[in-house]
Amino acid sequence: MAANWLPPVSLTASGRPVFLPGEVERCLLPAVDLESENPGLAPFRSGLLVLTSHRLLWIDEQSAAGFAVPLAAVVHAYPPKKSIRSMFASPRIRLQVSVSPDGRIAEDGVRSEVITLVMRGKNDPDAFYCRLLEVLRSRQWEAAVVVEKRNTDSGIAEPPMAAAARVRMPVVGVSGILRKEQELWESTDKSLQEAFQDLNALMSKAKDMVQLAEKMRLKLLSSTSASGNADDEEMGSKQEMQDWLLSVGIVSPVTKESAGALYHQQLSRELADFVKLPLERAGGMIALVDVYCLFNRARGTALISPDDLLQACTLWEKFDVPVMLRKFDSGVMVIQSKARRDEEVFARIASLAQKPDALRTGISPSDAALTLGIAPALAKEHLLTAESKGLLCRDVSPDGFRFFINLFTEIDPSDIYMNKNNGPAHVWSSALSLSG
Repeated sequence: MAANWLPPVSLTASGRPVFLPGEVERCLLPAVDLESENPGLAPFRSGLLVLTSHRLLWIDEQSAAGFAVPLAAVVHAYPPKKSIRSMFASPRIRLQVSVSPDGRIAEDGVRSEVITLVMRGKNDPDAFYCRLLEVLRSRQWEAAVVVEKRNTDSGIAEPPMAAAARVRMPVVGVSGILRKEQELWESTDKSLQEAFQDLNALMSKAKDMVQLAEKMRLKLLSSTSASGNADDEEMGSKQEMQDWLLSVGIVSPVTKESAGALYHQQLSRELADFVKLPLERAGGMIALVDVYCLFNRARGTALISPDDLLQACTLWEKFDVPVMLRKFDSGVMVIQSKARRDEEVFARIASLAQKPDALRTGISPSDAALTLGIAPALAKEHLLTAESKGLLCRDVSPDGFRFFINLFTEIDPSDIYMNKNNGPAHVWSSALSLSG
């Protein structure tokens, strides 16, 4: 089997690869075969090839399986051949890789073999070969290994700028710890000032900024769990800082330059992974315009247009992702989780509308927003939808919209004056009598 000679790759719920720390996506090619000159090894057929700064990934989007060729194991890359015969055949790029004694491709191999990338789609083999050579010469995976050796006690990879700021003087007592923390924060402040001098400096230090922010976020989480008796103001400031750090950015965003013709497809998968956390915090539904702002903020300088976002959302129908795009009758577009059911929402709205206070004065979108845990604008859309289903009645006044439980369904056409001893109509009349 093919899985015996290549290490597997972890995939997200939308089918995107899970990148290693510091790994950046460089190029994508569809319909690529991965073959070995060893006849005993099964080939990979017609998958998505992803070139990153650390690995060469092959992903089967149908079976949601992926495998990787570590670039550290690549000894040499041969360019595509130029001949009359090659004009009528699929372009091929051959890679000489090192193989371990058990037959798996690995960096510390004892022998070498040749694997072939067969490009069956409308791809540019020369452009891909140039990208591959550029990545191989940069050897960014070696820099990642150096950073990993500088792990702190928490096990987090320390950024290079933070490693340079480590105090070499002996730390003795409380004063030594305070001095160490002060020098570390001074170095961090200096790095931030350098990063924001111009755009080029910001781009060059973006990776260090993300790693530093992640380290600060984990430190805040650990300190919050350790101190359970902190006051509300301190907890609120920590939560605000944590929210900011959570949205610090996407390390390797999908771009038109790296994805090419697969841009909207890969953007759709990346977006499906990104909105998972905002949806959980927003009650399972969030407005499309809010997603546009959050997503562009996380992508940093790799901004997308509203049309790109809308097209990426419409492609979710073709993928097995846990989110969907929804458009209300009023034209408002939202992104919601597939696990969220309208029947459950209507049941909660009906329960709210049948409370004694709501029977007398009705409910507003703000009341429904508090109950459902969503924004008032989206709660209003749910109330209007419940009205169209015959569950609620609407009252429009200068104070705004008020919604009441629909009592017309309780009226018996054969005897409209008959009072029932149970049901919403009986509760409504009881609430009115108690109010005087």
